[in-house]
Amino acid sequence: MKGILTLTVNNRPGVLNRITNLFSKRNYNIESITVGASEQEGISRMTVVVHVEDENVIEQMSKQLNKQIDVLKVTDISNQAIVARELALIKVSASAQGRSEIYSLIEPFRASVIDVSKDTLTIQITGESEKIEAFIELLKPYGIKEMARTGTTAFPRGTQRSVENKSFSIV
Repeated sequence: MKGILTLTVNNRPGVLNRITNLFSKRNYNIESITVGASEQEGISRMTVVVHVEDENVIEQMSKQLNKQIDVLKVTDISNQAIVARELALIKVSASAQGRSEIYSLIEPFRASVIDVSKDTLTIQITGESEKIEAFIELLKPYGIKEMARTGTTAFPRGTQRSVENKSFSIV
């Protein structure tokens, strides 16, 4: 099961380290973690994606994270309707004859070429993780030279907002 937690935290040195240590101490591997500024100055938003055996683990991790001094709020959005995106940069081998084939893959995925060299193309793609995985699979036969992915960034859809680890919709 994939668990997705969003956290709002104080933007201070060491906060990320303390949070990742909580997961490693309990032997849970973080699939992805993204951190960035939020709409409030001095506050950062984190999205943590983990694979867990059952929902109780996510609840336990939420409780442990809430005990951290610099953690302001933890929300489990695993079973909510969410908006989620990831960015990938992919450098692929591109011979003269292979370029047109690669360009034909780029358009349907709404990706874009951001760098061109004599023998490579660097492609940028954003979207849900499944979309990026499908695109990568199509590019593999051409030879992926390098790849960097940001990990998932997410929050609840529409007018949902979180209150004490529960969500509701404003009507």
